[in-house]
Parts: sequence; C-alpha cells; structure tokens
Amino acid sequence: MKSRTVLTLAAMAGVAALVGCSGAQGDPAASGGEVTMTFWHNSTTGDGKAYWEDRVAAFEAANEGVTIEIQSIQNEDMDGRLQTAVNSGDMPDIFMARGGGKLADIVSAGAVRDLTGLISDEVMSDYGDGVFSAFTVEDAIYGMPVAVLPGGIFYSQDLFADAGIDGTPATMEEMGEAVSALEESGVEPIALGGMAAWPAAHWYYFFALRECSQEVMESIATTLDFTDACWLAAGEDLAEFAATEPFNEGFLTTAAQEGAGSSAGLIANHQAGMELMGGWNVGVIGGLTPDGEPLADLGWFPFPEVEGGAGSPSAMMGGVDGYSCANEAPTACEAFLNFIASPESQAAYAEAFDTIPASSEAQSAVEDPALQPLVEAYESADYVVVWLDTLLGQNIGNSLNTAVVEMLAGNGTPQGIVDTVTTAAQRG
Repeated sequence: MKSRTVLTLAAMAGVAALVGCSGAQGDPAASGGEVTMTFWHNSTTGDGKAYWEDRVAAFEAANEGVTIEIQSIQNEDMDGRLQTAVNSGDMPDIFMARGGGKLADIVSAGAVRDLTGLISDEVMSDYGDGVFSAFTVEDAIYGMPVAVLPGGIFYSQDLFADAGIDGTPATMEEMGEAVSALEESGVEPIALGGMAAWPAAHWYYFFALRECSQEVMESIATTLDFTDACWLAAGEDLAEFAATEPFNEGFLTTAAQEGAGSSAGLIANHQAGMELMGGWNVGVIGGLTPDGEPLADLGWFPFPEVEGGAGSPSAMMGGVDGYSCANEAPTACEAFLNFIASPESQAAYAEAFDTIPASSEAQSAVEDPALQPLVEAYESADYVVVWLDTLLGQNIGNSLNTAVVEMLAGNGTPQGIVDTVTTAAQRG
C-alpha cells in the first residue's frame, strides 16, 4: 500500500522518548520540567477509547514530566469543535485531522504545526510518501496518518443468500435487482444514517466518482468549477436511484453509528442488507452485534459501475484518519505522533478499531476477513479520492452535504446541489 497516492488538495496544487525526536531540544520535559498537553480524539466508547487511554499511559510512562489530558468527542461534533477552537485561538495540542481541504483550512489559519522534518526516519520509511499526501499542503506535512479508510458497500452475505442474490452487484442495474430481492425477502435493502447528512451525501460522492473523469476529480479542489456535466449527472443518478425507495424507513432521522437502531446497527442485527460507508464500518458494526463480536457474515464490494460514466470503475473514495499538532503545542506533541505511528502502536490500533493501519509493517495485524477485499481493491485502484466534503473544505463540504439531504427529503433537485456548491465556492 506504500505506492497508493490519495488525491487531495495537496496532491493537486516508533519513537517513545522525547530525546529520540528531532525538535525535542528546548522542550521543558527534556530538561526535567513539566509539560501538559490536551488531546482530542473521536473514540467515545469501547476498544477505541481504551486504545487511546493505553497509548497515552504508555507515552507518559516513557516520558517523565509529560501529562496528556484526553477528551473524547463524538465524531459528528469534531469538525465543529475544531472550527470553534481555531476561531477562538484555543486549540487542543493534539487533535484528530481528516486531511484534504478541511486540514488546509486550519493550516491557512496558522493553527497547525508543520511536521516536515519532525517525523522520524523510521516512520517515513515504513509509511512511504503516498499515505502522507492526504495531510500535505503546499509540499509540507501537517498530520500523522493512523488508518487508511476506503469506502464501499458493506453487506450481509447471509441476507444476500436468503434473498437469492448470486454474487455482488457490479453495475447499478444489478444493484437495483439486489434491492428488489432484499425487499421481497422482508428486510430493508439499504441502511442509511441520514441524520448526520454526510452518510447520505456519500451516495452523491460515489455517483460523482463514477460519472466524473479522473481529471475533473483531481482538479475540483483547486478549480472549484462544478460546470462539468458530471456533477449534475451524479445528482440525477442519485435522484433516480432514491426514487426506487432503496433506503430504510425513516432514513433521514436515522443515526449512522450510535446504537442498534443506527444504520450500522441495522446491518449488525440483520435488519438491512447493505450500507455504503468507509472502512471504519467493520469495527462499528462489530460493536453493535448482539454479542459485541465482529459480524461473521459481513462482506464488502466496491460501488457499482455507472453506465456511460467517465470515472474508472476501479477508482475508490475514502479517507485517511490522522492526528496533528497545534502550532503552539509543546514539542512533546510530535514525539507523541511518532510514538503512535510505531508498528507496535499501529498493530494495536488495527486490532482495537478493526481497520487498516497506515503502517505497512502493521498491516499483518489485519485479520478480519471483511477487510481483506478493501485492502485488495485499494491496492489495485486506478486512483483514490478523498471524501468530497473533506476534499472541498468545511464550508463547501457542509453545503454539499446539506443540499444532498434536501434533495433526498424532496425539498431540492439535482441542479440545486450544483447551484449550492457553486454558490458556496464563490463565497470562499
């Protein structure tokens, strides 16, 4: 996976001791003083929360005088909290970063530390250059990746078999047939947690990925030009598909990842056949099954091909989760980022979150069979694009997400989506 480059705004325009990290000179902890750092992450429960508590405790034990105060923040609240912190100038020292335009916005505000030259040689060699592209702005690195999270369709192999579905849909015509078969079998065809907006908008993103050429996708973050017909076609594709009523009843008020009634919970409890989501979904679904164990029949397949679309059928969309340091953070911050990027920490991350770690050395820790096809598809993809809302930045991205939900709710149109993002881009 070292060779795969994620197309981002930037692409388009195991050190535990502080003394082992370049830049540690002058830090109070390096000379026996006390350092306290605040740390924001988005794992509020379970193994993920426990993972961060363990890693922080291990780092503190190896670095006398360093204290890290953890604050776990609900995933859907993270972007808003960060924006407030940027505006107020009261940044957490260590914080979750999603890369792309969202990170570039914070960089432009002068709130993020340039990590170029502060990442250990061992980590750079292990990770390779490609995975850092999501956190690179104007040739400088501003974040440490921890997980590679490509998206696609997660599905119940048992429910597919019960519905008489042979194989997995490769085209949207076949997807429609699968939806009909699942509905006839008595389950919700597709789970969708539309309450948070972004899961619903994922459907527009993937239709755009199939409709738009690689050139258009590569350039959109810098041109912000939505006049190409593919952007409207993506909305029309989604409107046509949504008209077949493939989503669970009440999808616009359904949560994505919290509780048995969420979209992930519907999959975990065999109440829905499939869900479009990112690679983190394996762990989320596993935490919502009746026994709290991974869903044994969980499978995955790529978003189907759209007839006549200019995008490659093998192109993927997804994210790279990572962590950044505030510009004014102690130098202990980059030492912590190097620590969590070590193969040991990354292997533990893969196990705790049931996901694909950014470290190539730690990828042998990926044991869940549901993740194997993601790894294979990611490695063979013609190109990979970051989630559109991440790529475009918070203001434009949020406008896009809202416009998609409005259309699905019957209050908007495909042209309205294009008009909304065009207006948001003009506002800057």
